[in-house]
Amino acid sequence: MGKSNTNHSLQPDARSGAFEILQRVEEGGYADLLLDRYLERHSQMERRERGLLTELVYGVLRLRGRVDFALTLVSRQPLQKLEPAARLLLRLGAYQLLELDRVPTHAAVNSTVELARALGKERLVGIINGTLRGLERSRANIDWPTPETPRPYLQHVCSLPQWLAKALLSQHTNREAIALGEALAEAAPFTLRVNTLKTDRDSLLAAMSEAGHSVRPCRYAPEGIILERRSEQPLPGADQGWYQVQDQASMLISHLLAVNPGQRILDCCAAPGGKTTHLAALSDNQCSILALDKHPHRVELIRQGAARLGCTQIDAKQWDLTSAPDFAEAESFDRVLLDAPCSGIGVLRRNPESRWNRTAADVKDLAALQAQLLHQAALLVAPGGSLLYSVCTFTKAETDGVIEHFLQAHPQFKLESLQDGLAESWQELLTEQGTLRTMPQLHDGMDAFYAARLVKA
Repeated sequence: MGKSNTNHSLQPDARSGAFEILQRVEEGGYADLLLDRYLERHSQMERRERGLLTELVYGVLRLRGRVDFALTLVSRQPLQKLEPAARLLLRLGAYQLLELDRVPTHAAVNSTVELARALGKERLVGIINGTLRGLERSRANIDWPTPETPRPYLQHVCSLPQWLAKALLSQHTNREAIALGEALAEAAPFTLRVNTLKTDRDSLLAAMSEAGHSVRPCRYAPEGIILERRSEQPLPGADQGWYQVQDQASMLISHLLAVNPGQRILDCCAAPGGKTTHLAALSDNQCSILALDKHPHRVELIRQGAARLGCTQIDAKQWDLTSAPDFAEAESFDRVLLDAPCSGIGVLRRNPESRWNRTAADVKDLAALQAQLLHQAALLVAPGGSLLYSVCTFTKAETDGVIEHFLQAHPQFKLESLQDGLAESWQELLTEQGTLRTMPQLHDGMDAFYAARLVKA
């Protein structure tokens, strides 16, 4: 990873912080982690600036395809021939011009020019100023692609890379692909899972409302809360472990494992631990849970989360499940969850850099890894036990394809419909095969997830 040239003597503000974070993302960093660290480092930053910083980082990454389309129309040079700092500055300025009505036009242009100067990029001031002013003059007349031309529309309006736009159109009708692409271009909702080990949803909703936050219950997840607007007050219950930040679709997964008190549970790829701690809450700390993850520092995240939320029966260990764990007996777990590493296409709103880091070849490689992990997980399922496979993506290779190949190679398992025992409102989330498939444009804005339950004879 190369070293950033960001001038750390700059006074921290939203725009300079966004430039620093986006520069590090281009070097291979993760936006969410970089943003958290930056905000911790600059805890004195005003709330308004913190909000703008978050908006700029996630917005520029999420809508890079749309922003670049507009810039290409006014730039005298191809964007890819500009030096990286110039591209980043132009994207920051253009995003504010195109997407942020609350930022005055002159502020969007002038602040970007001044940022270039503050970064010691005086040579870029001319091109930054000229290009952004050209965009300011022409933005009302941009000839955006329309849904009548689906692939250009998905690429340049919905901001999807070419390979992913093609994949959407191959798996869905044009209308469905466009609706999904539009949903993935929106900001993700901010959702919380109420920690039922310490409180209940009605109590937390009341506390949130009393603090001035606008909240509502999730449509599907019984522990879910959607935060629609924040007040100036902090969220109540953070220090007490009343909640966990978690998407609604992710909350459904632990329910589908159908745990009962006294069972032994294995969470194969558990970090950072949202589903693990949810399983502990669903069993009221009455199940023995072994949580595995490949990376030691992520195992520590599981332990910290368990302690914060009051989960007393979780044992977190480091292990790469491409091979059998030497500390776990075969066929010794009643319930096994494999929330497998995947392309993450279903959570692009939350991990927007993945739009530009993933390729079609990655999907094929990940499907092979998922098959390997599923085989190892299956060896640990007790007779009569169940194995839940889940991924936050919707590619056929990583969902139905993995399950089809698994069932062919493991005749002792059968696919069990998730329909039995589910609330009536959840039925619309299931496919004809009885697997779970959620989509943001259809299901309360939640992430796109897939899950299948496999029962061992």
